[in-house]
Amino acid sequence: MRIIDAKDIEESVYNLTLLTAFNINEKERGFLKTAINEEKSDIARSVIRDILNNAEIAEKERIPLCQDTGTAIYYVEIGNELMIKGDLLKNAVNNGMRRAYNNGYLRKSIVNDPLFKRTNTSDNSPAMIHFDEIRGDKLKITYIAKGGGSDNVSKIWMYQPTEDLEIIMNNIVNFIKDNGMNACPPLIVGIGIGGTFDYAAFLAKKALTRQLKEYNKNKDYAKLEKTLLEKINNTGLGPMGYGGKTTALAVNIEYAPCHLASLPVAVNLNCHSHRTGRIVL
Repeated sequence: MRIIDAKDIEESVYNLTLLTAFNINEKERGFLKTAINEEKSDIARSVIRDILNNAEIAEKERIPLCQDTGTAIYYVEIGNELMIKGDLLKNAVNNGMRRAYNNGYLRKSIVNDPLFKRTNTSDNSPAMIHFDEIRGDKLKITYIAKGGGSDNVSKIWMYQPTEDLEIIMNNIVNFIKDNGMNACPPLIVGIGIGGTFDYAAFLAKKALTRQLKEYNKNKDYAKLEKTLLEKINNTGLGPMGYGGKTTALAVNIEYAPCHLASLPVAVNLNCHSHRTGRIVL
């Protein structure tokens, strides 16, 4: 049995959160540079250059990639041979997040009551934490900062299991074509298929944490990812909705078993400030 101190987890979450807030994903940087050469629109190329310039300034000056530093979401995988001493794991994650948002001057965006008083919690807490168990003695923490603008552009359909795949794809593409500009493209598109109403949405958001162009291990879903990416980029929506070929950089699909009478499909988008990172302790 391996033992890890909650204080070490807090410090690791602190560093992960700041690093992710200030630094663009390196794969995304490469895809954006490639997109400049592929775009025919002067406006599209100019927007992508601005995005890359913004990323350079953020990294150099240690300021957020985007002013909306989002809801802090953590996917925590806990080894079955790992014991945590000191504080609770959820407290260690929240404490590390609070320190990062305070010391890093990241905007605090969480209100304690969603409907009536809507008072800011002043430290971006609570973080949204999802726990899972894995074999071994490691602790894996994946973080994503989810901006309100991109999270608002979400959709879930509860299809009949006999629904035609072409209709499902067209609905996804048309939804992004009509609403994607509000999520600040170029987009990362997360899609969850199966499970239940709520679990499909969970899968769609978790799909955003996968590495860009790291296709699903299931060849049928990998093919669907590539097909949807092509269809989305053929809409002509383009960077920031100004037109062009680069509406999305990646489509990531996660799927799960579901009831024989159901076919849930959920879409969740991430903006060009694709802020996600992972640590293993």
